[in-house]
Parts: sequence; structure tokens; C-alpha cells
Amino acid sequence: MVEMGSFPLCNKAVTLCSYYQTHPSIIQKSYHRNCQTRPFESSLQRLIHTSIKYPNRFFSDTNNQFRVNSVRDSNGDQTTMSASSAYQVLDIMPDCTLSELKAAFRAKVKQFHPDVIKSDDGNSDTMIRRVIEAYEVLSNLSKSEIIESECLDPFDAPECEAFDIFVNEVLCAGKGCPYSCVKTAPHAFTFSSSTGTAYATSQGHGEDYKVQLAVGQCPRNCIHYVTPSQRIILQELLASILNVPFDCSAEADLLYTLIVKAKFENNRYKKPKKQPNVSTKHVDWY
Repeated sequence: MVEMGSFPLCNKAVTLCSYYQTHPSIIQKSYHRNCQTRPFESSLQRLIHTSIKYPNRFFSDTNNQFRVNSVRDSNGDQTTMSASSAYQVLDIMPDCTLSELKAAFRAKVKQFHPDVIKSDDGNSDTMIRRVIEAYEVLSNLSKSEIIESECLDPFDAPECEAFDIFVNEVLCAGKGCPYSCVKTAPHAFTFSSSTGTAYATSQGHGEDYKVQLAVGQCPRNCIHYVTPSQRIILQELLASILNVPFDCSAEADLLYTLIVKAKFENNRYKKPKKQPNVSTKHVDWY
């Protein structure tokens, strides 16, 4: 079993998803592809030196738990959410049972789902991360265990239809693109001031014709429809690639692999059929 964690990289925590935990062969393949002379070394390994001891295992210098959106104190250091704050986030009492805790967690995830909150300020992502962190504190489960037990793997079993937008900025041509998505759908895309590439500024445009046109006209095929859970993981991996001035070809290959996997599974997704409400209360049986 591969243990996942977050490790400091250029003063920022690069958060890795639990998808790697169940698919170590993908990471191993990426490392071998980019390190032909020394199969078990890569540019990522040279950055973190001794943090990686095996080709498919990532270690944390301080914590082996998968951390998402940790609270920061006045000095900028990461702190763990307190139990009292966790109870407030999930809106439950301290003497609640385990079943009540699970029910509250699932209810809050549904409440802050992007399909329910039709806003463009990013509150949905922030609140879902806080809900997951609160559930981690109260249930004594790691983030990977929560995803596996409650949310499943979003790349193996999408939680809903893929209507969120993700731009692979590694391939984006930026302002020089002849079919710029920013010009086609300026309400959904804009250019990054730091990289010059395009990224999605809002979600919830599944039926928007201009957004569909921007996705279809992209000459480098770098805009994709994904689910909310897939988008969060892909954005975190993309940030780990863009925020370092080093060769991250292994991570770029892994990002491409996850996108291909997401497209394949999203095309196979079927809405759950509604079960008819059948009652035999007023039926005479002969």
C-alpha cells in the first residue's frame, strides 16, 4: 500500500490525490519514462532529495496524511482544524453517533455541491474542502480513507455528469491561440497574469453554447469537461507543475493520464435511475 502525503516544495505544499495510492503503476511508468539512465530518479526526486525513497511512494517530512486546505495561523504555518470548529462546520453535536456523523458529512457535501451552489466565487470548493477536513478530524480517518470509503475514486467512478471545465495549462497556447477560449467565452475563461495561459473562472456552464464552442475549437485540445471532484484533483496537480521552475515532465505525464482516464469514464457515466415508489398498503391480495 502506497502512503500518500504532502511535502514542501518551493515554500508551498504540493497536495497529491489518493488516486496515486491505488494506481502506483502509473507513477512508476512516468518515472521510468523520464529517467532512462537512472530509472528510480527524476527531476521531482532531485528537488526533494531524500523525501522519495521508492519510485512509487511519496513521503512527507512532517505528516503522512493527505491535507486539503489546511487552516493557517498568523505566521503562515499549517494548523489542524480544532474539534469544536469541526462540529460547527458539520452542524452536529459533540455527543453524536458515528452514523449521525456520516449522515451529516454526506448532507454537507450535497449542500455545497457546485450543481447546488450556482455561484462563481469559489465558495463551493472551499466549503467542500472544509467539510472533508472536519470529517477527517472527527472520524480519525485520513483524506485518502475518506475518499475511498465515502467519495470513491472520481476517476474510476465519477460522482455525477461532467459539466465542470478544466484547462490543461501545460498545453495551452495562451494569448497567441487563433481560437482563443477567452475571446469566445469571456464569461467563463480568462488569461493568467503569471503564466499567460487561459483558465476557467467559473463553473456551471454545461449547457452554454459559447463554452461548448470554445471547448470544441481549442486547437490543442486542452479544455476538458470533468466532474467537480476530478477538477479539484487536476487543479492541485496542475498547480504543482506550474509553480516550480524545474522539469516536471513526470507530473505532466501523470496529469495527461488522469485526463484521459476521466474522459473515458465520464463518457461511460449513466445517471442513476429513479426507483418507483411502490406501496402495497392499500392493495388487496388474493
